[in-house]
Amino acid sequence: MLKLPAIIKSLLIYLLIVFIFAGSGFTQNKNPEDPWFFLHLTDPQFGMFEKNEGFEKETILYEKAVAEVNRLSPDFVVITGDFVHNQHSLEQIEEFKRITAKIDPEIPVYYSPGNHDVGKHPTRESLRKYTERYGKDRFSFEHKGTFFIGFNTSLIKSNMPKEEKKQYKWLRTKLKKGQKADHIILFCHYPFFNHTIEEPEKNSNLGPESRQKYLPLFDHYNVKAVFSGHYHNNAFATYGKTQLVTTSAVGKPLGAAPSGMRVVKMYKDRIEHEYFGLDELPDYITYD
Repeated sequence: MLKLPAIIKSLLIYLLIVFIFAGSGFTQNKNPEDPWFFLHLTDPQFGMFEKNEGFEKETILYEKAVAEVNRLSPDFVVITGDFVHNQHSLEQIEEFKRITAKIDPEIPVYYSPGNHDVGKHPTRESLRKYTERYGKDRFSFEHKGTFFIGFNTSLIKSNMPKEEKKQYKWLRTKLKKGQKADHIILFCHYPFFNHTIEEPEKNSNLGPESRQKYLPLFDHYNVKAVFSGHYHNNAFATYGKTQLVTTSAVGKPLGAAPSGMRVVKMYKDRIEHEYFGLDELPDYITYD
């Protein structure tokens, strides 16, 4: 019988163990029941700190955020608007795009526009420029049993009835399409409200008329959560079965929360989410 040298025998045993564990891990990753996570970022808003005189602080924060995205390696990232402070500043736009391009190409990135990207009162021209720079102002996709939809709340906040009506019809169609999914999750820039449904309309939220139109629609189609930004602070509320989650800015904070991002964990029967400052993110994501 042929005897193998000890070093070759050890190497073969090592390779066999690696193969077994690798195969086991591959099977785990393919299991649709396994939990997973994505990251929600919002309001990098290049130029806000220095009122459009520069964006050094935003660069530092966003570079750090992108490094954390790559380290954690989520299934995907959603950025809900206000990429820049001045929608006409090519320097701010290019800096945002330069750093975003550093995100691992294996990690998809989805965008929803903010008022600083299309204007407080959008026009057809500003919407056209947004599409040229970032792509469409709405999206939908299914991933691991959950249906995701992003839409443009600047059309709702401003007086663009024709465009808003068209988007509403599109949104309702997508909600119907997502009915067989485990969850439906929405993304937008403006929160519908931050604390209570009775709060008056301000720059920080959408008005009562919009709430009356959209929130019953979300509840009817069993939307699990709506993730938004704009507020530059964290807030949480509910309407029926729907969570309304406002995430603070990765750029300049305007409240107690530091610059950071939200980790959203997806389970078959529920979702969990937590906001972390850029210096507070965990070494890795754990599940129950």
